[in-house]
Amino acid sequence: MNKVAIIGVGHTKFGRSTEGLIDLLSNASLEAIQDSNTSDKNFDSVYVGAMSPSAFNNLSGIASALVDKIGLIPAAADHIKNGPASGGSAVKVGFQAIASGMSDLVLVVGGEKMTHLTIPGYVTSNVATLTHPEAERPHGVSLPSFAGLLTRIYLEKYNAKLEWLSEIAIKNHKNGALNPNAHFQRTIEDFMKSAITKGKGNWTNVYEFLKDEKRNPIIADPLRLFHVCPISDGAAALVLCDAEKAREFTDTPVLISGVGQATDTHIIYEREDITTLKALKLASSQAYTMAKKTPENIDVCEAHDAFAILEAIQSEDLGFFKKGEGAKAAHEGLTGIGGKIPINPSGGLKARGHPLGATGVAQVVELVWQIRGEAGKRQVDGAETGITCNFGGFGNNIISIIAERLVQ
Repeated sequence: MNKVAIIGVGHTKFGRSTEGLIDLLSNASLEAIQDSNTSDKNFDSVYVGAMSPSAFNNLSGIASALVDKIGLIPAAADHIKNGPASGGSAVKVGFQAIASGMSDLVLVVGGEKMTHLTIPGYVTSNVATLTHPEAERPHGVSLPSFAGLLTRIYLEKYNAKLEWLSEIAIKNHKNGALNPNAHFQRTIEDFMKSAITKGKGNWTNVYEFLKDEKRNPIIADPLRLFHVCPISDGAAALVLCDAEKAREFTDTPVLISGVGQATDTHIIYEREDITTLKALKLASSQAYTMAKKTPENIDVCEAHDAFAILEAIQSEDLGFFKKGEGAKAAHEGLTGIGGKIPINPSGGLKARGHPLGATGVAQVVELVWQIRGEAGKRQVDGAETGITCNFGGFGNNIISIIAERLVQ
């Protein structure tokens, strides 16, 4: 099996964009191609991760449209769909293409365009189509409702505090404020101070602010607005090649050394323990084994914190903390930049944003920047190896990717 290197990355700003989906995908792709010094090369394959372009944008042939728009014809082009893990799946397929020797040069890009949709609840309802069509969907469940249920069970089972989950959101907004591509480049303290200045409250600390029903309303009890990621537009891209040829294009290639993917029961109540992400434990174990790494070798992590509870649980099932101690670890500062295991220095889904199909690719882009030492004010000192968790469905299809510095 060939070793696979990342030789270029691209990332649009996440948030509300006036550009369409194809333009967002094009911008991220062209940035990655420029970064990889491959603008004069012929690409063999292009893989585009996007969850619902048909429903959100009235588009279906996005991979073909992208290849045509950015001049990569006759490269093979495929649209990869795996819910919110579409981006991670696209990276996995791109990895397989290089590793197998079937392709020499691959573009992987993920993106979504959603903020233009004005029908209340439309995006949440579309994402809810991931739930079981017979046992769950007829009862009106949504992913936020599952997250609220999971949070309540976790807090009671492990004697954890909701404030500890709030501190995950506080941390990720703080990190997002250091990321020029983030949807939210404001700390939660900034939101509080802005409200006070406008005469809309008089809180003495951020914890009081987060308990305010008007400024931080309940979304799915006990989760509130600031515990939940936003709806975002954006795209991210990678250029991959055989690691043996990587230094022909760049002096700072990054190796994809481990990839894992696993599934769990579609129906939530059929799981042995809802607070354990079995698919993540299996996927990350596969990635650790392939990379010949352990959790102790990981310097930085990009987790899928669509809801604050997920970062806490993922930090446990990735092997960083014992079961039930992830939220407490965040409270103790162990997951901040400079902590034992920095998680989501990008701001995560909570602050960087969550353009569904873009997220799994953006997570890897952040690892590349961290490993290259190009993450600016959010740089993790000495970062050489990182891992991701890209969460599909509600934990029933998870992808984990390990990237590390490519040593000559």
